[in-house]
Amino acid sequence: MKKIVIVGLIVLAASCSGDDKKTEENKRPQALNKSTNGEAFNTAFDVLMGDYYHLKDNFITESDTIINVYAKKLMTDADSLPIATLKADSVIVSTAKATAQSISAELKGLLGEKDIEAKRKSFALLSEEMYDLIRTVQYDKAIIYHAHCPMAFNGNGANWLSNTADIKNPYIPKKMLSCGEITDSLNFAKK
Repeated sequence: MKKIVIVGLIVLAASCSGDDKKTEENKRPQALNKSTNGEAFNTAFDVLMGDYYHLKDNFITESDTIINVYAKKLMTDADSLPIATLKADSVIVSTAKATAQSISAELKGLLGEKDIEAKRKSFALLSEEMYDLIRTVQYDKAIIYHAHCPMAFNGNGANWLSNTADIKNPYIPKKMLSCGEITDSLNFAKK
């Protein structure tokens, strides 16, 4: 009888210690739905993304004048992005700063192009720089979709960013507006 009581106590002790692990796991701090970047940075980045989306949309409508307007706005946004306020280590901050400068330089090139197809090539490079910047700073206020059209530029393909999963191709809008697929979605929001 003593053996049964001792075995019972051992089993009870073992099962209690397992519950402690579950309780400890449940007590771990949960991630907050608060941005890891500051309010000033997020506000500026929201403007940057909004102007990028307007630029993309005007490649769809092929409005050269408005493309130039939003390219200038986007260049100003990139130049004034408060990267120094990022809550990140110095490597991330310097990488973000260099990427923002590359974005600005690409926009200057885009503005210098006279032909819409040449502007589209600059836009493709710009889109990759923007994608890199978003991943570097881990912008966490919205989901951003990375889309790809394999038919752009005579089958060489090109990417763009979107705030929706709907495909609206800025590279071949008249012939293949819905050509493309979502290849990535960036969602750095804390769950």
